[in-house]
Amino acid sequence: MTNEDAPITVRGEIAAKNRRPARRRQAAGSGRRMSPSEREDVIVKEAVRFFAEFGFEGHTRELARRLDITQPLLYRYFATKDALVERVYQEVFLRRWNPFWDEVIGDRSKPLRERMVAFYQDYAKAILTYEWIRLFMFSGLKGLDFNTRYLELLRRRVFNTLVDELRLEFGAPGTAEKPPTDIEVEAVWSLHAAIFYLGVRKFIYNMPVGPLEPIIEMKVLSFVDGVGVVVRDATTTAG
Repeated sequence: MTNEDAPITVRGEIAAKNRRPARRRQAAGSGRRMSPSEREDVIVKEAVRFFAEFGFEGHTRELARRLDITQPLLYRYFATKDALVERVYQEVFLRRWNPFWDEVIGDRSKPLRERMVAFYQDYAKAILTYEWIRLFMFSGLKGLDFNTRYLELLRRRVFNTLVDELRLEFGAPGTAEKPPTDIEVEAVWSLHAAIFYLGVRKFIYNMPVGPLEPIIEMKVLSFVDGVGVVVRDATTTAG
């Protein structure tokens, strides 16, 4: 288990506090004054690490202490904690979104299985990280709208495209003729959730996870080989 994966403990918190002065001394000894844009970038990156570790209940005064700045200076860059949290959402969830993922899925010059494996292997590199998984879980527990906004983006840009491609694969009418049914979307959810859960196992439960690429390929191929009956039944019974 790496330090990054280790659960928060009293001993771990004490050890982390003992390490912080050295980090501050190193920053102070750099002898270079940061520009406002550089300072803002440093604040956001540390906020991502801080909230991933402690959740969104973490106090900005502790974040400022970790940054070795005053709390008023922190609020000069982000007027409220909500504004800082929103910036964390943009940094972690939106900046890691690849706008070409739906094109990868929809590239019919390649077999569907190949496209889906390529998409999910690349998607996993973006989301199966300590910060992404923990922030997503903490936002749900806190009742923030991160999850709702992100999952709506996911359904609009990925799930509907997957349903359309799966229908073509199994000779069913496209979504332009018959909109995706709830059961088809639920089937795609089952695959997506299985891949997301790999991150939960590693970064929430601190359980080992093997090499991602063969695991994801196995999950995708197993899904495609079994989902045909779902697609055919859904498009046959849908009015």
